[in-house]
Amino acid sequence: MKKKQLLATLISFVTFSASAQPSAPLTLQQLKDSALSHNIAIRSAQHDIDAALQQRREAFTKYFPTVSGTAMSFNANRGMAKMSVDPQEFIPASMGATLSQMLPAEALTALASPISMSMMKNGTIASLMAMQPVFAGGQIVNGNRLARVGEDVSHLQMQLRRQEVERQTEQYYWQLVSLQQKRQTLDAVDTLLADIYKDVDVAVRAGVALRNDLLQVQLRQNDIKSQRLKLENGIDLVKLLLGQYCGLTGSDELRVMSDEFVAAQGEQDSEAVANSSLFALHSSLKSSSLASLPEYQLLEKQVEAARLQKKLTLGQQLPTVAVGAGYNYHNLLDNDRTFAMVFATVSVPISDWWGGSHALKRRSIEVQKAEEQLSDNAQLLSIRMQKAENDVQEAFQQLQLARQGLQQAEENLRLNRDRYRAGTSTMSDLLQAQLLCQQERDKLTDAYADLHLRQLDLRQATGQ
Repeated sequence: MKKKQLLATLISFVTFSASAQPSAPLTLQQLKDSALSHNIAIRSAQHDIDAALQQRREAFTKYFPTVSGTAMSFNANRGMAKMSVDPQEFIPASMGATLSQMLPAEALTALASPISMSMMKNGTIASLMAMQPVFAGGQIVNGNRLARVGEDVSHLQMQLRRQEVERQTEQYYWQLVSLQQKRQTLDAVDTLLADIYKDVDVAVRAGVALRNDLLQVQLRQNDIKSQRLKLENGIDLVKLLLGQYCGLTGSDELRVMSDEFVAAQGEQDSEAVANSSLFALHSSLKSSSLASLPEYQLLEKQVEAARLQKKLTLGQQLPTVAVGAGYNYHNLLDNDRTFAMVFATVSVPISDWWGGSHALKRRSIEVQKAEEQLSDNAQLLSIRMQKAENDVQEAFQQLQLARQGLQQAEENLRLNRDRYRAGTSTMSDLLQAQLLCQQERDKLTDAYADLHLRQLDLRQATGQ
């Protein structure tokens, strides 16, 4: 019994310890995967794909016969068929004398006057018909092709949605990384100002420095505290936006986002950006083509759809031919009758010819419009490729300049601190050097994050 209690206690302790362990940091790829699985834009695009699939299957059923059944039962206030018969019209004169001798007087009187008959006062009619289109002016074939184009368009739109979600996720991610790096910069500034404060405090107590220098350091420390408050609020807001966008709405996920979300060190280290990996994207630009871009393929589908719409319009003005078979029943003549039949129909839309030529011209204009849009947007897509490459090159150069600027600012800060200690520089110069160093470090963080976003833009612009 004691062993069981000891084992249960040990299991509970291990479980509690495991649950108490901090969650692993969420990487950029994990966030992208979560966003692609839970983002509302992706789910909406998937619904569009499912709807397009059902529409294509619906269009395919037009190839099969249409079957219809009809049944009707009626009861009229009088017979729908009424006729009057004069027996004298059917009795020859030679037979009249013979009938007068054979029939009683009452029967002879009845034959002398017309007889009225009424039929179909009530009855039941039922039929089952099947019709198979033989020729419909290409409407069925082109309708199926148009439905296939719609399905292809929904898949291409899904690709664009995925690109949008990927870019927005990465933008939130690098925005958060940038803010976290700036928080680390503030931590370093706090440490530096604390050291300066100690040095100045000692100098003031020794009478070799003015108390005004100490006040300047305190004012600078208060300014850093104010910046930290704004920075922490910004970090919390970006975390919430990123969590909502990636579908991390549960309490555990939000706790991880709020407390444990950090970027991998390899992704934060700006020195990890090598020239070879950067300019590999430039070489991929040369081998890429417009045909691989979903935007260009959508434009092609737009032209194809316009042409199919023109063919459908033409088909509506052509005759349609169909064959069919049916089985019928009725009891209109007070006895059950059933019969089968086969038939063929030809329908010619004569009145549609009046406006049909104008409809065809309108469709031709829409085809021309789609083709012109394809040509114009293809040029814009090529320009976007070149701009994306230029942006990556510019971002890389900005990163190199930011590195050089930080090195120079750090050296300037070191020299001003040594000069202040030697009494050849003022506190204002020292704090100005510290502010410049902080700004250059923030520039480096922003330049590194911007380079990653520009690289993503280039990959998407070139269809990689």
